[in-house]
Amino acid sequence: MAEENQAAGENQTPNAQFHVQRIYVKDISFESPNPVAMFNKEWKPEIKLDIDTKTDKVNDTLFEVVLSVTVTATLGEETAFLCEVQQAGLFTIIDMPDQNKAHTLGSFCPNMLFPYAREAVSNMVNRGTFPPLNLAPVNFDAIFAAYMQKRAQQAQGEETPQKLDA
Repeated sequence: MAEENQAAGENQTPNAQFHVQRIYVKDISFESPNPVAMFNKEWKPEIKLDIDTKTDKVNDTLFEVVLSVTVTATLGEETAFLCEVQQAGLFTIIDMPDQNKAHTLGSFCPNMLFPYAREAVSNMVNRGTFPPLNLAPVNFDAIFAAYMQKRAQQAQGEETPQKLDA
């Protein structure tokens, strides 16, 4: 049992630190190209949700993570509204192994930012006087795992020599 605890401890850095420095809106936009026409139609929109994250290293221990959320509501061929939010955060990470740091920046931080972005989208849609829009929770762990798997497959594909047809 002691060997298991020791082995588990080898993957962790006892001095690892994570701190939220600031959470803020970096960019926000709401467009409704033709609201009068939309208000006179039956409200059964098609909602498209696009989510993206970006991480910038500010210095050795400070990272900015930006969660971009774009919601497009269409009725037929017409756009009812387009809502875009870039919710950002500054996070300090000290003495964390690279694999853990990648997961923290790629999954944990976006998971912290999403409720803020979700509230901003809901607020803007409400101010546009459209029916309420509440975005469902997002599984950032699954998104990050899929991203890492794709990167691993791409790296493996680059290492495999390709045969040329003669």
